[in-house]
Amino acid sequence: MSETPAHRLLLVHAHPDDESIGQGATMAKYVAEGRGVTLVTCTGGEMGEILVPELEHLAADRDGGLGEHRRGELAEAMKALGVTDHRYLGGFGRYHDSGMQWHPDGHAIAADEVGEAAFWHADLTEAADHLVAIIREVRPQVLVTYDQFGGYGHPDHIQAHRVATYGAALAAVPSYRHDLGEAWDVAKIYWGAMSATRMREGLRTLRAAGDTTSFQGMDPEGPLPPFVCADEDLAAAVDAQDHHEQKMAALRAHATQITTDGPFFALSNNVGSTAWGIEYFRLAKGTQGPVGDDGLETDLFAGV
Repeated sequence: MSETPAHRLLLVHAHPDDESIGQGATMAKYVAEGRGVTLVTCTGGEMGEILVPELEHLAADRDGGLGEHRRGELAEAMKALGVTDHRYLGGFGRYHDSGMQWHPDGHAIAADEVGEAAFWHADLTEAADHLVAIIREVRPQVLVTYDQFGGYGHPDHIQAHRVATYGAALAAVPSYRHDLGEAWDVAKIYWGAMSATRMREGLRTLRAAGDTTSFQGMDPEGPLPPFVCADEDLAAAVDAQDHHEQKMAALRAHATQITTDGPFFALSNNVGSTAWGIEYFRLAKGTQGPVGDDGLETDLFAGV
């Protein structure tokens, strides 16, 4: 029986690929350092857009089967990052991707029709209880999820935020659901974020290189989308540039969702490892630990 790592991180994400985009480098770094990393994915991503023409038949409105295919993609991404503890909330297939549509203002909203099995329709307490059991088993000191808007408004991201927040609260109550394990209070909860300063710098570099299509519509001198965070609201920046290539490999594994000529790789090619190898966080619960000269923690476990 392997020894339980002293430091344990739990991430709660909505779909396969969200984890690699948001915290892939941090996950790889912590695995390499011998820290525990557990990923919980809430849906199979069945409603995702398919970017591989020969796999378009897997779409929900055709043959179906995208969720099972993305399950394999996620397994490959986790191999790239070195993560061995990955679970689906309630088991694979319990909650279905809710789908989305774009609001005229540029953020995501729920689709006009959302299936009954969709995560967006999940009973909050039932879904949270699945997470309570995991929290009490893993006993993480740190939990990472989305902000209340889910980054860009996707209903499944918003629901993942709600489930993570409520699940963490319930897991800490000694008298709540003894059958789900012994109470555990997660010391620190973070919301994944992106630095406005870094985003503007990256956009300027892309535009100067003649790339006008990556992150189309974003002006480096203008308003930025809601998933970009003012630097004064950030609490931590994990420098995992040494694991940048692992993150890129994980992104490539999600081939139905992310193309190698897409914005993530364009930014990486033009800006280098700093583009996606440094990952930012807002502190939603707990006390900020020791910080660097920039006022940011360099380790999510700082002060724990």
